[in-house]
Amino acid sequence: MNSQIRSARQTILESAQAIVGAKGFSAVGLNEILQAAAVPKGSFYHYFASKDAFGVVLLDTYFDNYVHGMEQLFSQADVSCYTKLMRYWQAWIDNHTGCTDTGKCLAVKLGAEVSDLSEPMRLALQRGTSRTIDLLATALRQGVQEGSLSIEQDPQSLARRLYALWLGTSVMGKINRTTAPFDEALGLTRQLLGQPEYPANHNDRGTGK
Repeated sequence: MNSQIRSARQTILESAQAIVGAKGFSAVGLNEILQAAAVPKGSFYHYFASKDAFGVVLLDTYFDNYVHGMEQLFSQADVSCYTKLMRYWQAWIDNHTGCTDTGKCLAVKLGAEVSDLSEPMRLALQRGTSRTIDLLATALRQGVQEGSLSIEQDPQSLARRLYALWLGTSVMGKINRTTAPFDEALGLTRQLLGQPEYPANHNDRGTGK
């Protein structure tokens, strides 16, 4: 793939993320995406075999970027795993309640919609969410080892539970249009991590003492 094709393909994906994030997948026509990307009509199939194939690439690209951001956050030095995790969820809240690009929320926006419409896209969502949960589980294990977390569940199981909690919270936030579901989720998350009163913004290492 030469640089021109790669650039046009990336432009389509970047333009589509915001549009699909705002409207959903089924409601968005290819012409709308191509116009936003300033790519000539009819050229879409030069880059993607079908709309479903495009959706798979869109989700895979989204999760690649999402996971990269998580890895950067969790690799911060001289900060406890508890603090890193709480920063992750605070960023989640900010993304869903602030004036941010709606295209950043594809997992929440498309989870229910495309899972019933497209098996390849459902599998892309499954791959992406599994990668996210695995990173959360790793952070949980490290937090237990360093002493900043005190959890009663298996880290992998707790990571799945927490991710499901925050996905559901995001949906309720959309329905209620308030921050109350996020406040409740944040409190429950602190309890599940064994640090209900632990200062999330404390720049510490290890036990934080």
